[in-house]
Amino acid sequence: MILPAIRDFKDVEKLSRSHYKQCVILDTHIGHLGHILDLLKSKEVFIHIDLIKGLSGEDAAVEYIIQKYKPFGIISTKVKTIRKAKQLGVKTIIRVFIIDSSALARSISIIEQSEADYVEVLPGIASKVIKEVKDKTGKAIIAGGLIETEEEVARAHADGAYKVTTSRRELWQKYEPND
Repeated sequence: MILPAIRDFKDVEKLSRSHYKQCVILDTHIGHLGHILDLLKSKEVFIHIDLIKGLSGEDAAVEYIIQKYKPFGIISTKVKTIRKAKQLGVKTIIRVFIIDSSALARSISIIEQSEADYVEVLPGIASKVIKEVKDKTGKAIIAGGLIETEEEVARAHADGAYKVTTSRRELWQKYEPND
């Protein structure tokens, strides 16, 4: 239901002790990545590669991250990054920002080109868009961005979101799995 998104080291420590099986790493420095992944070794970690400071957007950066750190998956807004990660055998999430009907049409095309495993739709509170992207692509949709309340989580799921990413720790606690 919830896919915790980690923004700072306090979140890493908290999540390492939780029952969540998966998480997303956002906004970190390449020099901290190894330590973070060591602390989260019991989790399936998606790395948002576009937000890792100290990396370029080149294929070599994707290869380096996957070969060195062996994440469960990669998140990116870039089709070529998603394709490279898929080629290297990890799960992929293409992240799309849908702000108007033109962006929706572009995003559908990007999703189809990328052949990602999952699609993260931002903003996650765009309930009409979640359903439309799911219907048009047949992909599992992750709602992300601007989700701050239990009602927004419930709405995203009601509209067809497979999971909801959030960095709000109070929502992690509310929806933490029991096992």
